[in-house]
Amino acid sequence: MSWIAVVALAVGAFLVAAFVLRVNRAGWTVLGAALLFGLTGYALQGSPNQPASPGEAQEQNDVDGELLVEARREFFDTTQFPSRWIVTGDSYVRRGDFEAASGFYRNAVEEAPKDREAWLALGIALVEHADGRLTPAALEAFERAQLLDQANGGPRYFLGLAWLRSGEIERTRELWREAIESAPVDAPWRESLSQRLARLDEILRPQAVETPEN
Repeated sequence: MSWIAVVALAVGAFLVAAFVLRVNRAGWTVLGAALLFGLTGYALQGSPNQPASPGEAQEQNDVDGELLVEARREFFDTTQFPSRWIVTGDSYVRRGDFEAASGFYRNAVEEAPKDREAWLALGIALVEHADGRLTPAALEAFERAQLLDQANGGPRYFLGLAWLRSGEIERTRELWREAIESAPVDAPWRESLSQRLARLDEILRPQAVETPEN
């Protein structure tokens, strides 16, 4: 693994913690320090250019399944239970088994092609199963969810997260702004998404450098 990949992994972990696991601003310093400490230790003892030994790879998942389900449910009426396929799929997401969850979500969209939450859940699970990569199947699922409800911010939010994890920051900002602009004024998730967009801008905003006058 190269140093670029190591640093990218650390940045990705920070972004996931801040926007998926919703670590508050007060915890950013601690989280950043922990990641920096880990990188320092790796610099001293690690071998970033050494190929991995066979059989040593372990499946790692930085996303808490329970919080992932809760984040998705924020965009829907929590007084109504989703379909039985979604409920079962969610149980596998909580265990971190995104492949199995994807199968149940596919059953949900086959049974009810207009179930917007099922399409969104499928897109999220496919991204996580691909270790954060936005696959064509996941992109299609997000697009189907959005077409079924243009005012719902869920598809744009989670699609934006996928782009963020790929380093496409401007795409993320554009999607989140579109979600906020398209949202009903009384949407319960609108303010939360606005805060996350502001938090993203704050993290990535370059420090202003004052040029001394001659």
